[in-house]
Amino acid sequence: MISPAEYILTLSCPDRPGVVAAVSGLLAGHGCNIIESQQFGDRVAQRFFMRVQFAAPLGEDDLNAAFAALAPDFAMEFKLRDVARKPRVLIMVSRFDHCLNDLLYRVRSKALDIEIVAVVSNHPDLRPLTQSNGIDYHHLPVTPETKPKQEAEVLALVEHYQVDLVVLARYMQVLSEDLCEKLAGRAINIHHSFLPSFKGAKPYHQAHSRGVKLIGATAHYVTADLDEGPIIEQEVARVNHSHSPQDLVAMGRDVECVALARAVRWHAEQRVLLDGHKTIIFPR
Repeated sequence: MISPAEYILTLSCPDRPGVVAAVSGLLAGHGCNIIESQQFGDRVAQRFFMRVQFAAPLGEDDLNAAFAALAPDFAMEFKLRDVARKPRVLIMVSRFDHCLNDLLYRVRSKALDIEIVAVVSNHPDLRPLTQSNGIDYHHLPVTPETKPKQEAEVLALVEHYQVDLVVLARYMQVLSEDLCEKLAGRAINIHHSFLPSFKGAKPYHQAHSRGVKLIGATAHYVTADLDEGPIIEQEVARVNHSHSPQDLVAMGRDVECVALARAVRWHAEQRVLLDGHKTIIFPR
């Protein structure tokens, strides 16, 4: 006997009575079995959010049609994904390899259920690491003069590989407003959490000189406002006077890897819903 396919439904709409009943009733009416269901009502924004994982005896097209018919009744925005389809991810990176290497390992060890389809870099350094994992590597140098052309090439690769998510794994270039808009809601960045306190070069050295007690990293969606997109995950580590600037750099790389991997996993599992300038996270 063939097992029914599993799907993940995420939705948001104005908060009002009957949403849960309508969704569960639709699923029951089509012979679906709910496996996991989470919901949240934002009382300030008066908006309702829901994530449902379910098994269904019918196909994705039929399910999309059923929810499309229901959506206008609740001014509902929804997204449906077949669990069997791994999100296709393009990673952008410069010279620092720790986040890229961590994501590659998590995919290889099956701790992260995504398909990394390509790596793009403005430097050639990480080609051996990428290609040793059987992944295409695209070296796209960029200067202020060539930035529009280079970003057009990035978008062409997103289209070519049918990319679902772009991950900036320590990509040390600022994306243009145009590219940010075209990747809205499907591009994640990682940075140290010292901004705006420690801007510019060597933030960990600046933090050391100020005697900080916590260092951290933030994973967020990319927007035209530099490093101010909706936050998905943050991670911190406690430090003290005995740690050198080099210790802080090493610890900072660890927390960057952890925060980015969680953000990518939660996005891939459709556990992140945008709520204005913030996010709703439905954890496991």
